[in-house]
Amino acid sequence: MVTFLLTDVPVDIDRDPARLRAIQELSDPAYAAARPGLLQRVAQWLGEKFSELLNSLSGVPGGPLGLLLIIGLLIVLIVVVRLRAGKVGRAAQAARQVFSGRRRSAAEYRKAAEQAAAQGQFADAVRERFRAIVRGLEERALLDSRSGRTADEAAAEAGALLPDLAAGLALAARHFDDVHYGGRPGTEAAYLSVTAVEDRARSARPVLVGA
Repeated sequence: MVTFLLTDVPVDIDRDPARLRAIQELSDPAYAAARPGLLQRVAQWLGEKFSELLNSLSGVPGGPLGLLLIIGLLIVLIVVVRLRAGKVGRAAQAARQVFSGRRRSAAEYRKAAEQAAAQGQFADAVRERFRAIVRGLEERALLDSRSGRTADEAAAEAGALLPDLAAGLALAARHFDDVHYGGRPGTEAAYLSVTAVEDRARSARPVLVGA
């Protein structure tokens, strides 16, 4: 009876002993086993971050699927623009090429230029006379018969071999570009300038590179 009464009396434990008792209780291996492992905590953290990302995309129409659709459309747009820019660039490059269609002899280009000049068609005259320059240099093996060469490229390559004509060739190429690519009307002065360069180029002697 006495024992029953003693155990029935509430025990008042001070604060410090209570804290120690709590620490001892939580140090029980059973509690440690119940805690989630490192991998589980990392997976839980990643899941929370992914959920936050999805919630942040809720403002996009259609949610994540709508965002993916927008990204896909942007990629398609970029590809189309790049392809279009490439086509435009190639078209512009083709428009600046010295020769188009069947390549004729220098004498044929020269004759066509003279006929165009006689009719006052100086844009055609400038164009054909410059072609006579380039074709004549090809016939003399000073330039290789390469397709796709622009007027500036031809003038630069020929000017390296004919330094005395380098300035004149560059000016003739500029006249060619003005009428052939720039759409400017040809003038008699421009035609006579290109003709003078062509006359000199027919007899000019090349300078060996490195000599």
